[in-house]
Amino acid sequence: MKKLRIKPILLLFIYLMVSSCSDDFVDVESPDQNSEDFFNSEGDYQDALIGAYDLLQASYINVMLGEIASDNTLAGGESATDVIGIQEIDDMIHTPVNQQLRDIWSWMYAGTNRANYIMEFQDKTDFQGKNIVLAQARFLRAYYYFELVKWFGDVPLSVDKRIQFGDQFELERTPKAEVYAQIEQDLIYASENLPVSWEEAETGRATKGAAQALLGKAYLYQEKWTEAANAFELVIAGPYDLVTDYESIFEQEGENNIESVFEVQYTDKEGAGFGCLQCSEGNVAVGFNGIRNYSGPKFDSGFSFNVPTQKAVDFYTDEDIRKDVAILDIEAWAAETGATFAKGYEHTGYYNRKYIARQGDLNTGDANLTNPNNYRSIRFADVLLMAAEAYNRGGLGDAVALRYLNRVRTRAGLEETNANGSELTEVIYNERRLELLGEGHHFFDLVRTGRASQEISGFVSGKHELFPIPSIEIELAGNRWAQNPGY
Repeated sequence: MKKLRIKPILLLFIYLMVSSCSDDFVDVESPDQNSEDFFNSEGDYQDALIGAYDLLQASYINVMLGEIASDNTLAGGESATDVIGIQEIDDMIHTPVNQQLRDIWSWMYAGTNRANYIMEFQDKTDFQGKNIVLAQARFLRAYYYFELVKWFGDVPLSVDKRIQFGDQFELERTPKAEVYAQIEQDLIYASENLPVSWEEAETGRATKGAAQALLGKAYLYQEKWTEAANAFELVIAGPYDLVTDYESIFEQEGENNIESVFEVQYTDKEGAGFGCLQCSEGNVAVGFNGIRNYSGPKFDSGFSFNVPTQKAVDFYTDEDIRKDVAILDIEAWAAETGATFAKGYEHTGYYNRKYIARQGDLNTGDANLTNPNNYRSIRFADVLLMAAEAYNRGGLGDAVALRYLNRVRTRAGLEETNANGSELTEVIYNERRLELLGEGHHFFDLVRTGRASQEISGFVSGKHELFPIPSIEIELAGNRWAQNPGY
């Protein structure tokens, strides 16, 4: 199956035009800048669009830290100083000087800039189907801005115009309500113009369902319950369903299946180095999550980051089939198979089984940096649970909430629940953790529902709901931006 990726020559061009490796969130114009000579054909727009998709692959760090910042996993790694920024976030002692937070800021802004590059020249050349190209660009811009507002709150907003060097002296941090409003506008346009599906050769492009699901999620984060429920209903009425075999979802044969609403496409065809992790076409998180010095069947080695806690493991009941899919008990596995491994820092005995390397992944570069395992960004089960939450918390109907919730529970081998009211709310929260463990959502679920301080050790209310704006970005903007509270 073809995965969206940039050819090396095109990657160099897009890098020059809309850099993803710049030292800050603005782009420094290349002396070879020739935007006015570009966007003269549909092919130019499609090439730029693939460049905009490419930054999705850099969101692997968002996924890892969404787990590590929560009570689901520990940082792990080799030692207490192995990738110190990850260790700090795990311990809730991160500061504005944190490389991984700066990576999220820089890489997500590179994504918005690539999308805005297309929108800046949206009127230059007409061709049949241009609305679908623009709908994809607007979906991607919404995706990247959603990540930014989720992590940092108020962020500079640019619409239909790239942020280039010098612009940072004029930009202000935009209130997150305005950022969300733009996200909503982009996703409404995308949902009205994107196709329901693509030909197999174009697998990985945004669809109508993906736009509707992300729109519903944006509404949910703002507690716009009715709007969220309406958006999710459109997805539920669409071509999606729960797969029968839960374990298959996270194997290669389970990629882009009927449960997948949107996946970040990865490939092992081009590698990267530690000096430019976002340059990898592979899922870097898979190598980081892997078993340290592993030798044995089925799995491959990695760096032993992002290790599940005993608390997370104990959250599952024995009858829940998701437990052995989400969690690899390495001690039990070694006893069963004769496999050997090394214990890393904060060794818990468990690994994130959904996203660790499998043998036969056919890596052509560094096996730890070019894994082809897709990230299942929005699954249909996630949509059902978000819809259940919207109906329940919005007072829109517990009967509907139960119907969607029990579809997920039944697939997991659990009995249906008849809970209602606040009890049902707790069941939905718990079900989200069980269903989505290891997929990067839990920290933000805890924050948006006001439970983070109760569950996360070291979490300070009024501070840790947001992460700090990287200090270098504030300095580059002339020290005009206020830092997030508590930092």
